[in-house]
Amino acid sequence: MNELQEPQGEALLRVEALRTWFPVRSGLLLRPAAWIRAVDGVDLCVEAGRTLALVGESGCGKTTVGRSILRLVEPSGGRVLFEGIDLLALAPAALHPVRRRLQIVFQDPMASLDPRLRVRDAIAEGMQAFGIGVGEAERSERVAALLRRVRLDPSHMDRFPHELSGGQRQRVCIARALAVGPRLLVCDESVSALDVSIQAQILNLLRDLQDELGLAYLFITHDLGVVRYLAHRVAVMYLGQIVEAGPTARVFEAPRHPYTRALLAAMPSVDPSRRSVGVGARGEVPSPLHPPPGCRFHTRCPEAFARCRAEAPALVVRDDGASRCFLSE
Repeated sequence: MNELQEPQGEALLRVEALRTWFPVRSGLLLRPAAWIRAVDGVDLCVEAGRTLALVGESGCGKTTVGRSILRLVEPSGGRVLFEGIDLLALAPAALHPVRRRLQIVFQDPMASLDPRLRVRDAIAEGMQAFGIGVGEAERSERVAALLRRVRLDPSHMDRFPHELSGGQRQRVCIARALAVGPRLLVCDESVSALDVSIQAQILNLLRDLQDELGLAYLFITHDLGVVRYLAHRVAVMYLGQIVEAGPTARVFEAPRHPYTRALLAAMPSVDPSRRSVGVGARGEVPSPLHPPPGCRFHTRCPEAFARCRAEAPALVVRDDGASRCFLSE
């Protein structure tokens, strides 16, 4: 059983020992001389109809996890089980129909929309690829219904991306993902580029869509405020590894890993009852090219001791989550 699995519900997506290493090439033949360990043995589980937030600082590897699950970058090892099918074992032709049920919403909607396509064509593109709808008239009706579902007027169908606001563009991206009938959305920092008021609207929309359609989300973010509002469970990532996971309320109220406590200590809050008593992390994040020996967080950890520098901690699993720290023992 996956160590981070939540056993009460159906495991829609299960990630086991996922590794994505990127070669650093040198020499005349450009052979790999070293490896950037962007993702280094990650386990995750997303239940049907639920939200798992994957959080951590920039450069920790969380975006690479999302792209590896979708095989937008090719993993180096591990398993990605979606609806019981190992996506990493599939040939490209066999992977194509599965992509209909597993979609992504990117951070920058302007970059992910083709500036030459009108909204109707951008949303209908996936329908055409998967043979959804018969003819242009039926697809136009579906596009109009999708726009209403993401709270846009169907009159936006004939606009180009540059004629929309940032929030409207992100709604179009969500509609495009929904057009093929997915069960799970990977949301990669999908509200971080928006104003705070627009963020709230998009988050409310995502919650409503989850209730209406039974969607599951893998929500990749660095914003703990978003996590607290949206996620049922949290996985905290540091330097390519999961260091803590559990139900959102437990992780926020009783964090077990010093890195989680450091993240919470840096989280702004006007509510004194929600301020963390943790201490911020020291120094800079080490390079994934040369991760520290022992615990990867020990170079920045205010609670580190001799064992942390010499030995890598295992993931300690309990009923209400897991932590990769000797203090959890």
